[in-house]
Amino acid sequence: MAKEKDIKTNAMRMLDKSKISYKVSTYECDEFIDGVHIADMLGQPYEITFKTLVTVGKTGNYYVYAIPIDLELDMKKAAKAVGEKSVEMIHVKDINSVTGYIRGGCTPIGMKKHYKTVFHSTIKNYPEIIISGGRIGAQIIIAPDDLIKAANADVCDIVKD
Repeated sequence: MAKEKDIKTNAMRMLDKSKISYKVSTYECDEFIDGVHIADMLGQPYEITFKTLVTVGKTGNYYVYAIPIDLELDMKKAAKAVGEKSVEMIHVKDINSVTGYIRGGCTPIGMKKHYKTVFHSTIKNYPEIIISGGRIGAQIIIAPDDLIKAANADVCDIVKD
């Protein structure tokens, strides 16, 4: 039990505070490459393993998107989903200052501030999905409706066809 306590992240603390049920999966990772690499290493299906992407709109506002790891964010659909003319990915060097997380450990809950968040519509197709746990080497396995509630997120089609 003490070991699990050692890896509590902001995301996990937020879920605990909201009394939202989730499971934690940990893995060893010397070098983070991308979510597909981690899913392959752990034998996890791509369609239930979501990556978190952070963008900035023309207005200067930040937006968070979660999509299956093997898909690509459609910038036009993403902008439309948040009412922006356009959005672009933030630079990797800015991830920590904007979110409080690092590349490979970014998750849509427990960021420094709450940003408008949108999940890809396929999130509703599965009883559980996997997202980063808030640090490299930790994942959260959670029911989609619980994650949507915790992130106060919208759900729509935001990936390239």
